[in-house]
Amino acid sequence: MDSTTQQHTSWISKRLANANPAWFSTYCIVAAFGTYFCMYAFRKPFTAATYQDTVWLGIGFKTILVSAQVAGYTLSKFIGIKVVSEMPPRYRAVSILALIGLAEVALLLFAITPVPWNFIWLFANGLPLGMVFGLVLGFLEGRQLTESLSAGLCASFILASGFVKSVGRSLIQDYQVDAYWMPFLAGLLFVIPLLFFVSMLSFIPPPSANDERLRTKRAPMNRTDRKAFFKRHALGLVGLLAIYVLLTIVRSLRDDFAVEIWQELGVNNKPDVFARSEFWVMIGVVIINGMTIFVRDNRFAFLSSIALLGTGFSIVLASIAGQEANQLSPMAFMVLLGLGMYVPYVAFHTTVFERMIAAFQETATIGYLMYLADALGYLGYVAIMILRNTATGEVDFLNLLLWTSALVSILSLLITLLLGVHYYRTIPRRTF
Repeated sequence: MDSTTQQHTSWISKRLANANPAWFSTYCIVAAFGTYFCMYAFRKPFTAATYQDTVWLGIGFKTILVSAQVAGYTLSKFIGIKVVSEMPPRYRAVSILALIGLAEVALLLFAITPVPWNFIWLFANGLPLGMVFGLVLGFLEGRQLTESLSAGLCASFILASGFVKSVGRSLIQDYQVDAYWMPFLAGLLFVIPLLFFVSMLSFIPPPSANDERLRTKRAPMNRTDRKAFFKRHALGLVGLLAIYVLLTIVRSLRDDFAVEIWQELGVNNKPDVFARSEFWVMIGVVIINGMTIFVRDNRFAFLSSIALLGTGFSIVLASIAGQEANQLSPMAFMVLLGLGMYVPYVAFHTTVFERMIAAFQETATIGYLMYLADALGYLGYVAIMILRNTATGEVDFLNLLLWTSALVSILSLLITLLLGVHYYRTIPRRTF
């Protein structure tokens, strides 16, 4: 970076550091939302195709593709426990661009490699992308406004998943793009916006002294720091991680097989249905999770976030009951189910780990906890995919989703209750 660029960056960062909180929040949310929204265009469009004419080793090819990408994404999360938690802030922006660039190259190779051997390139595609979220989150954590900023970031993966599927379906249906070239071309459409939003991220200043006073200082964690932190909080973390694993399984099932689930609900050939359903989910989740910035006491905010987990699982059970009783339209069912899943899922990203660090007055980074959770969560999803692939016969994705969601919700509600009791007894009382 030359001296002129450094001065320009410094000038923008200083203006942001002294900006009105509303303007600062808007800038950060736009930068983070835009960056992660664009990343999804390099990850999810392939799921908009069904690949139903291809079977390999007795398994539907889409299931193989989803499993391959998730396996790469899962390995990326384990790598990210070290890489993201130790990454110096000055390298975050360029790392984001490098990782997404590698993912796009993998999509090109996916398009030109013969079927079925091109599945390996979706593994390669998922491998770098799993670390992007933690690098983006690093720009936002440890601030008085972190919950609202993180909620804005999380809105991107709720809305983007449906939006890029709609883009993918449109490329196939309206422009007759081959299903294997579609993911690469969808990514190309988002290259210029990605460069713009990542440049915005790079100008965000570090947390202020007041932020550190209210939320504790955030610093990279080496291996010794991570082991010591886990040992201090092992009992509660095991429960939180168990919930997150269960959440990741059902959220990924709903997301990766959305095309098939909508078809089984009787909704066919409507590319915009994914974007419309996820838009309403995003609105509800952002409002609910973003409200926690108004709670200053870290102990109360953390305990409230645990209660929020239970609320989400209750919504999931209510949506399943409504679907089984034929009282909900397909759109209402998918929106309510998505809301119930994403409220607790996003709470982990916005409030649970952020306020846990602050409530216990730890000097740490949320990146470590998120990547520990994500690594285990996606590992659980890969295990479910492998078990499902061993089954014979046609898969009823809607029925699988209903039963899995109900079981996960009941188990998670029980764990949530135990966690509430545990943390009520162990968190220090006067933390701000």
